[in-house]
Amino acid sequence: MEERSSVAELVEALRRELDRYPIGGKLPSSRALVARFRVGPVTVSRAVAQLAAEGLLVTRPGAGAFRAAPRTAQPSAGDTSWQEVSLSGDGGPEVVPRSVDASGVLVTLTAPPAGVIEFNGGYLHPSLQPERALSAALARAGRRPGAWERPPVDGLPELRAWFAREIGPGLTAADVLITAGGQSALATALRALAPPGAPVLVESPTYPGMLAVARATGLRPVPVPADADGVRPDLLADAFRATGARVFVCQPLFQNPTGAVLSPARRAETIRIARAAGAFVVEDDFARRLAHEDAGPLPAPLAADDPDGVVVHVCSLTKVTSPSLRVGALAARGPVLERLRALQVVDSFFVPRPLQETALELVGAPSWRSHLRRVASELASRRTVLTAAVRSLLPELDLPHVPGGGGSLWLRIPGSGSAALEPALVAAALRAGVAVAPGRPYFCAEPPAGHVRLSFAGVSGPAEIAEGARRLRAACDTVLPDTR
Repeated sequence: MEERSSVAELVEALRRELDRYPIGGKLPSSRALVARFRVGPVTVSRAVAQLAAEGLLVTRPGAGAFRAAPRTAQPSAGDTSWQEVSLSGDGGPEVVPRSVDASGVLVTLTAPPAGVIEFNGGYLHPSLQPERALSAALARAGRRPGAWERPPVDGLPELRAWFAREIGPGLTAADVLITAGGQSALATALRALAPPGAPVLVESPTYPGMLAVARATGLRPVPVPADADGVRPDLLADAFRATGARVFVCQPLFQNPTGAVLSPARRAETIRIARAAGAFVVEDDFARRLAHEDAGPLPAPLAADDPDGVVVHVCSLTKVTSPSLRVGALAARGPVLERLRALQVVDSFFVPRPLQETALELVGAPSWRSHLRRVASELASRRTVLTAAVRSLLPELDLPHVPGGGGSLWLRIPGSGSAALEPALVAAALRAGVAVAPGRPYFCAEPPAGHVRLSFAGVSGPAEIAEGARRLRAACDTVLPDTR
């Protein structure tokens, strides 16, 4: 076994050997395991920790690892069928069902089988994540005075001030709450702004995680069509009048999944329409730090110039760092901020201080700006490679917009019955060894056509992109009519 062998492989090897040892028998030392399996000490440590967590080993500091006694028989499963009645007993026809569909979110969170190229990913590939900088930041954070003490419920003042400066000069630390990532911030915002059963206006298509949050909160998502310049103001005004909604959720910059940027004229119009309706705009600014190096100057967040407090701003460090650095921010002005704060305190008390301290160390380090530049360069390069591969190998899949930020391409499947072809194409792609995200979860009503979303951020580089495109070509040949 070579040094690069995974923790999982070592776990399996040790698990197969456990029967050789009596109950309480001591396993070889870590040094012996390192020499025998030709792996690093960290790999051994993680494998032993996993087996201990499974109850197969007992570790004793300074003594070693020992085979654990077998667990007692598990209690019978029992009869949980009564829960179907309880969970569906919603109290009457006026109450919104509480069932939650997380399938659209799980598409990007669940790792595909080994050997499958991950065109469905929602995060940066590990090679793009600042792992060394994160490790150094975490180590420095742990040495900060009071690093494990209780933080202020609103978040560390220094971190709130940093987010306020990033959002725009019109905000201060007093306008910002630190959250456990962007998804948590969206959930808090929607619960604060609309009661269960209320309509909430959303772009169509839009981020499935937001739709899942809205439905889990008991809200009714109402689609407002968007085009290459973002949401259509005329249809937004019509939707406010027709539904009486008091919330509109949008992603003005590099929208997910289309990559569109809300045009300058529509930015002002969107806020004006919402203000006239007495409504809030929830601005999900998830991709600002995922701008490509050729994107040009970026428009400021909608919240940067909003003295009336129409905009509730959501942003996060997670997308540009690591899925596990779940640190984000909510920014708002006026009485709504107190409601946001109260809900967050009730739900989670506060974001763990070590995470906040780590975030502060990371964004304050000299390597932060160089990391952002590297991500901007790499994403632009990978987008160009995938765009060229789609146009040469998959010409029947329509690519209406090449984004200047974010990590994916949004492709339309051809034909009048393309929505029906979408599940078959997704399944054929997986059989061919490439996972793609289906388009259906991005729509809260019937989609106008079938789509797939291809991520170039979650793959290892150009070679994997090219191979993924070749595999998708093979899948298309089995499903789509020949239109080349």
